[in-house]
Amino acid sequence: METYIRVNPDEFQKFKNTTNGEPVIMLNLLSYKDRVEETGETGKESYSKYLNAASPFLQKVNAEVLFFGTPKHMLIGPADEELWDAIIVVKYNSFSDFMGMAKAEGYPSHLRERALLDSRLIHCKSNE
Repeated sequence: METYIRVNPDEFQKFKNTTNGEPVIMLNLLSYKDRVEETGETGKESYSKYLNAASPFLQKVNAEVLFFGTPKHMLIGPADEELWDAIIVVKYNSFSDFMGMAKAEGYPSHLRERALLDSRLIHCKSNE
């Protein structure tokens, strides 16, 4: 099974070239590791530590967590498809705010990578 934890450089360039100063909405689909080898914690516990460490960086760029929760039922789609462990939707005021957070000195991306088995980070645009 192929997994994804790091940004795809080609898709990142497309993303960068299409934001035009508008708000950036990011959908995060997360699959936690059962156990984090380095710490012995569950992936969920380790991801919680990442969120706590990342919180000041989110606050600094005025990012807003619109939703953080656990999917429960597949109402449309294959009944046997495994659901993600968690879903987070975050709104940034601009691409530069998103990048400012992600590239800030001390941003704890290593904690995110350590906690996750697989993930998706999807840039979404409002249809309003």
